[in-house]
Amino acid sequence: MELRHLRYFATVAETCHFGRAAEVLHVAQPALSHAVRQLEQELGVELLARTTRQVRVTPAGEFFLAEAWRVLDAVDAGVHGVRRIADGRRGLVRIGFTGTSAFSHLPHLARAVKQELPEVELEIHADLLTPAQCAGLRAGTLDLAVLRPPVPGDGVEFRVIEAEPLVVAVPVDHRLASVGSVSVGDLRGEPFVTYAGKDSVVNEAVVRSCHSAGFAPRREHEAASTAVLLALVAGGLGVGVVPASARSLPLPGVVFRDLTGAATVRLALAWHREHASPLVRAVLDVLGDVFP
Repeated sequence: MELRHLRYFATVAETCHFGRAAEVLHVAQPALSHAVRQLEQELGVELLARTTRQVRVTPAGEFFLAEAWRVLDAVDAGVHGVRRIADGRRGLVRIGFTGTSAFSHLPHLARAVKQELPEVELEIHADLLTPAQCAGLRAGTLDLAVLRPPVPGDGVEFRVIEAEPLVVAVPVDHRLASVGSVSVGDLRGEPFVTYAGKDSVVNEAVVRSCHSAGFAPRREHEAASTAVLLALVAGGLGVGVVPASARSLPLPGVVFRDLTGAATVRLALAWHREHASPLVRAVLDVLGDVFP
């Protein structure tokens, strides 16, 4: 039994006429009649009752017609689906986000993908450091990553989407809370709350900024995430120098101030050149308009 047998039978059953069915299918009528006979012989039942005047679907034929359409519809849906996947229009994309980028960039990213690629599903992995994201890209457990260069290892390509300034977070009762703008030099002697990751790009930028201002930061406490870092600042345990996107995490007891003289940290969209499927490329094209 072949799919053409099902399609031939279904068309004859719907038209109740071999001649009209042959025209719809663009096949010769004798070939159509022979194919339907082959199907009946294989099943061992009569699907169509034929007379010189008409063709009528038998009770067995009525049942088989419904099953034939179910199979044909499933095949058509499968063909459509696999072509959508091959064209990069359908499937699952796993995206990693570093730090506060999930708050600042995920909403725009998700909205754009939903609008342009409605059959693409996003799986979000948040609060990942850049080395962990690069490892995920190389291992194939992540398809895309929003991270902070530099990118360790080989094979990972990226496009910078933003140069983000650093800001300072201070307790609400801190001496700098009432100042409009703070310079890096104003933080000399302050206890710092920093990120716990030894490879933190933000930490490196903070240290570099402080050295340029003539001092080394006094790192008193470490935090595994921006949310925890800000909570420690709110508790009066120190000041925190964080990316400006941390302002999207308002916390009672914390005041953000612009920080002059500080380095910037880049944010980039990254992928692995060997794992960039048509689906990943399609998402990258969409995001190219969102983050030019």
